Amino acid sequence: MDPIANHSLVPDTAFDGGDLDCGGGLLLLIRRHIDPLAPGGLLEIRSTDSSVEADLPAWCRLTGNELVSWTKTGRQRSYLVCKGALAARRAGLTAPPPPALAPRPTAVTPVLPETLPPPAPAPPVPPLAVMGIGSWPRPRWMLQAVHDHLEGRLGDAEFQATADDAVRLALEAQRRAGVEVVTDGEQRRDSYASFVGGLLENCQLIPLTDLTAMVEDPVKFERELRALDVPAAQVRHPVVYGPLGRRRPLAVHEVAFSRTLTPQPVKVALPGPYLLTRTMWLDCLRERPYATREDLARDVVRVLREELHHLLAAGAAIVQFDEPVLTEVVFTGAQTQRSFMCGALAEKRAPAAELAFAAELLNAVVTGLPPERLALHVCRGNWTRDERAALRGDYRPLLGLLKAVRVGTLFLELRTPRAGEMEVLRELPPDKRLGVGSVNQKLDQVEPPETILAHLRRAVNLFGRQRVWFTPDCGFATFADNPVAAAAVAEAKLRALVQARDRLV
Repeated sequence: MDPIANHSLVPDTAFDGGDLDCGGGLLLLIRRHIDPLAPGGLLEIRSTDSSVEADLPAWCRLTGNELVSWTKTGRQRSYLVCKGALAARRAGLTAPPPPALAPRPTAVTPVLPETLPPPAPAPPVPPLAVMGIGSWPRPRWMLQAVHDHLEGRLGDAEFQATADDAVRLALEAQRRAGVEVVTDGEQRRDSYASFVGGLLENCQLIPLTDLTAMVEDPVKFERELRALDVPAAQVRHPVVYGPLGRRRPLAVHEVAFSRTLTPQPVKVALPGPYLLTRTMWLDCLRERPYATREDLARDVVRVLREELHHLLAAGAAIVQFDEPVLTEVVFTGAQTQRSFMCGALAEKRAPAAELAFAAELLNAVVTGLPPERLALHVCRGNWTRDERAALRGDYRPLLGLLKAVRVGTLFLELRTPRAGEMEVLRELPPDKRLGVGSVNQKLDQVEPPETILAHLRRAVNLFGRQRVWFTPDCGFATFADNPVAAAAVAEAKLRALVQARDRLV
């Protein structure tokens, strides 16, 4: 498309990106301004960087937005982009008055707490307890609320009220199934990990498609996005543009609300520090606020440790750190492609070095806090129902890390053949409890209690009654837009697991 003298349409909003290129921060500003627009809304982007001439049209093609026109006067360029297709713009729409250019956002200085609260008592969790891993399928109206909130069209108070209703449904389903420990189903989150990026200071969530202009090989990256089993335009990825800070809670409000609805122990999951560091360390970006991955990791540990203190003070019975990317570290080979869903967009070193780094980070988060209320979850990927697409391999390469981390419980995927035999875990020390994956959350078929019972007996025989809890292999809806099970199937699987456990007692 050639430049024209003047835009024929008036934008709904505008901003000046200066000399930023798409890989150096311009796309973050575009996303902030285009998200709140309704389909058909017009955004004017001013830029003096020449590379935007090629990168912006490519971004528009990949994201489904439309470059309507652009102008050029000397170094100054102006691009008019329609959110979605221009045809979606309502017929007869009257042009608004020309908008004022929005200022560039700047990073804020994080506020560090002077003290952190000590743990408060929580209801005890008995041996052989049944519980979910974390996520639960969202109702369709909750999914719409998640997107409207992410894109700035739904206020926080309205969003939280909507999410409260979804949490009530998730808790009621778990109560009907008969579990001893409940989760809020992660109803307020767009995914198990990326939601943190929308709550931390100096961090922004953008769709995976937006990263195309930020990577070294955009053509290859775009090809990989098309091969995903999830809609890449709907899966958001955190991008850090300043020092991380925690001014708002990440999940404390989730626990607090759940505890008003039930006297049962409440479990909550957070992305682990290694997962967040791998996710947020985008070495392909031109401008990064942290010089090294280790610098970023120190702040990741700090904000997670702050959150952990407040979660335990709010009465969370179990705080689980999710680290599925650990399996991506050790199970490499011809079958392994870039794994967006495990937060593995960035570089990694040799497996031994990565595992040592991961253990060091988690131990720094949990040090001094009660291990009996702390847990680690490991699986091999939960973004597709196709078992052939996920990683496979037993826990032998991870035994050193599982022994070293200072958490009391290991929630492990153990029902799928991809995870190998649970006998490998007999080397774990006796102070480690096992949350044994006992139903496959990806299968529509509900396993008969008789089949589940054999699996539970094997676990009890290997580790003893006092050391095991029972769960699905992973969450039922790790990614809000791509649940691996329907809510009715999730409830039936938990009920079958409870029935099998009851025969064990």
